[in-house]
Amino acid sequence: MKKLFTDQLGKTHHFSQTPRRIISLVPSQTELLFDLGLDEEIIGITDFCIHPKEKCDHKTRIGGPKSVNFQLIDQLQPHVIIANKEENAKGEIKKLEEKYPVWISNIYTLENALDMIRGIGELVGRPREANDIISRIVSDIDQVEDLQIRTAYFIWQEPYMVAGENTFINEMLKKCGLANVFDSLPRYPAVTEEQIKDARPEIILLCSEPYLFEKKHVREFEEKFPFAKVFLVDGEIFSWYGSRLRYAGDYFKYLRGRISSILNNEV
Repeated sequence: MKKLFTDQLGKTHHFSQTPRRIISLVPSQTELLFDLGLDEEIIGITDFCIHPKEKCDHKTRIGGPKSVNFQLIDQLQPHVIIANKEENAKGEIKKLEEKYPVWISNIYTLENALDMIRGIGELVGRPREANDIISRIVSDIDQVEDLQIRTAYFIWQEPYMVAGENTFINEMLKKCGLANVFDSLPRYPAVTEEQIKDARPEIILLCSEPYLFEKKHVREFEEKFPFAKVFLVDGEIFSWYGSRLRYAGDYFKYLRGRISSILNNEV
């Protein structure tokens, strides 16, 4: 008897049995698959899949999320490929779909992320484990305090690029209780120094990925934008939408505490 599973783009996939050979093209979803207990079923991951390190180190690498090795994937013969609309190249996904079922996530909100976790859990035969992860995420993140502090979140240095509206990062800023000063701009816009000064954020967050901001960048931003306090933040917490969200609630509390302490000392 065939089972039907619908991905987040509305495409229905038919399976006569639970997929046992899985390739993941998205780092955050790779971590989720491991946390669902699929150590043996995962047969291929990308070069950027890093968590959990001790398990990723022993898996076959099939290229980058936007530059997969089709020949190697054919050798692995997956039952299903797990991908994402934004993180993977559309042309490559189309080519893979000619041979294999590709379950695609499409995530902008926390609810989208929870639906993805639930959907993948059902697809791979781990619904209970998926629901356990969801329960922990919801119980932790739902307890945030709304600080409404004007915030700019930077994802790139040259040119300056920030998180705008309709992004998962923007959603996570809200869940952290922060107000994104660039949430009227689409997606991940490049911004000028003049735009940053006009927006006048109270705090500037510099992420650890996709661009690895360091302490030297903090000093540079403080010199250019002295009206804002500058913080290095864990980019995985704000942009990874899999089981890593279990750590978001505690991290947001820690970050809000740091921000409140520094801003209050300025009053």
